[in-house]
Amino acid sequence: MTNDSGDQAELLAGLNVFVGGPIQHAILEDSFFVPLQVAIEAAIGTVRDHGGVVFSAHVVEKFGLDTAAYLPKDVSVRDFQWMKACDVFVPVLPALPDGTLYRTDGTHIELGWATALERPVVLITEQPFAEGASHLLKGLNRVGRVQSIDFSTFTENPALLVDAVLAAVRPQRDVAEVGAIA
Repeated sequence: MTNDSGDQAELLAGLNVFVGGPIQHAILEDSFFVPLQVAIEAAIGTVRDHGGVVFSAHVVEKFGLDTAAYLPKDVSVRDFQWMKACDVFVPVLPALPDGTLYRTDGTHIELGWATALERPVVLITEQPFAEGASHLLKGLNRVGRVQSIDFSTFTENPALLVDAVLAAVRPQRDVAEVGAIA
């Protein structure tokens, strides 16, 4: 659990966090899907406020305003490089008002990359999973290091992400500390 001391701003120092989620299908005619933007901005702000480095296509592409300026080959290479460089992947997967999962083909590909590269995942989505979520998403924790934060709970208390990220990277930090001691 996070503490209230002055070092709280540095809890995620030295960590690279890739924050992902829908972009293409979240770009509306005159805006970006607001609940998703608010949640992603909260995740990014929380990581940064605690000293972490954020990789985010949403920031680079200005929540859809600059998405058309990027070619598919550039996005694929950039996001894969981010996945290889990150310590933890934080995808934000909201449900629509009808309870189905918001469409995001790219984020699901990134979840596959994270699992294959053995990156821990902190998934922000409705719990229990949205009815339309695939079996592969629902069972991903059986093949990868995946933990979930309920989307609504996260939007009420974004600081929950700090503890989840720290828990996700604890095994790799423990190994690094043992190696440094030896």
